[in-house]
Amino acid sequence: MGYQIPRGTQDILPGTVEKWQYVENKAREICSRYNYKEIRTPIFEHTELFLRSVGDTTDIVQKEMYTFTDRGERSLTLRPEGTASAVRSYVENKLFGLPHQPTKLYYIGPMFRYERPQAGRYRQFVQFGIEAMGSDDPSIDAEVMALAMDVYKELGLKRLRLVLNTLGDKESRKAHRDALVAHFEPRIGEFCHDCQNRLQTNPLRILDCKKDRDHELMKTAPSIHDYLNEESRNYFETVKSTLTAMGIDFVIDPTLVRGLDYYNHTAFEIMSDAEGFGAITTLSGGGRYNGLAEEIGGPATPGIGFAMSLERLLLALDAEGVTLPIEDSLDCYLVAMGESAKEKAPSILYQLRKAGLKADKDYMDKKMKAQFKAADRTNAKFVAVLGDDELANGVISVKEMESGNQTEVELEEVTQYILKQI
Repeated sequence: MGYQIPRGTQDILPGTVEKWQYVENKAREICSRYNYKEIRTPIFEHTELFLRSVGDTTDIVQKEMYTFTDRGERSLTLRPEGTASAVRSYVENKLFGLPHQPTKLYYIGPMFRYERPQAGRYRQFVQFGIEAMGSDDPSIDAEVMALAMDVYKELGLKRLRLVLNTLGDKESRKAHRDALVAHFEPRIGEFCHDCQNRLQTNPLRILDCKKDRDHELMKTAPSIHDYLNEESRNYFETVKSTLTAMGIDFVIDPTLVRGLDYYNHTAFEIMSDAEGFGAITTLSGGGRYNGLAEEIGGPATPGIGFAMSLERLLLALDAEGVTLPIEDSLDCYLVAMGESAKEKAPSILYQLRKAGLKADKDYMDKKMKAQFKAADRTNAKFVAVLGDDELANGVISVKEMESGNQTEVELEEVTQYILKQI
């Protein structure tokens, strides 16, 4: 029996992986402009980290984590998201002590969640995310959203919608929480089992329920905006005015709560409005998580970040018909005919590559015609033809494929000739 890939995973093959590389490089380039530095954390962490940070009432912790016990009887979990690991590293490595603050980080890497696979949603998926820790300035909230929008826009997406909300500070959230409990409790038996469990532990999550989204109590649920204290209201107004000054459009959705327990104040999602994109329109999301560092043993540290799925980003590009400017061609394909020429070919190829040229040759002992066809398939700009006679005379024939012009070049000069032509 042959082996097959596990459900919810994918092989990213040549021809497709170049799109991933382009997108990842664009994200890195934009992070550099915004002065965010890359961080690389372990793919697995102690399970307790995610229980404390993501929240034991979330779907991720209750249903979706890949958790195992190692040989030392330690409970470990494949990371389901990136923020907890980044904040853990920030605390453990005392990045809060660096002279330049806030600490601005980004990551690109695989995450793992056991959920039902569908278009753009896998059990192993890749997230690009950023975290800005150490500042409670509302303008950095706007900066984080601006960076996310820049990634999408500079890759060519146009059908975007930034959705914004505030969850308020601790005082505002408590007042809202009490109002939600009073609102849902008399009829909580009409809701799903998850919502019934959330009523006392985290009633805000009821608003995020997919099963009961059409229940009439959802439409009349108390809004966080009615319970914001003055500090929370002023904070949100500054975030909005900063985005407006940047020229970034947004819409307010009072029901947007995000699915993780650590969010407070600003919460946002970026949606795709492209036709045919699918029922799940969210491309990315994030928000502020003041208090998370303290939760895992660090000093009081405000923070904000976002994470975007690269799978969903690539789906959105396809939905809008965006073609990435990926060059898939060789600079030179070397055709060698005759035993002496074939013996010489590897050293010529090595010199071409050392000079920075993308070059290749035949390794299947094909005839000349078949080698030229192989050169065509690689979109080679030049084909260099070396036979035993040319080798004896110290020359090589170089053909420019686009024009068809063919020139005989001194063998020792072929690298410099192609470099000059390119």
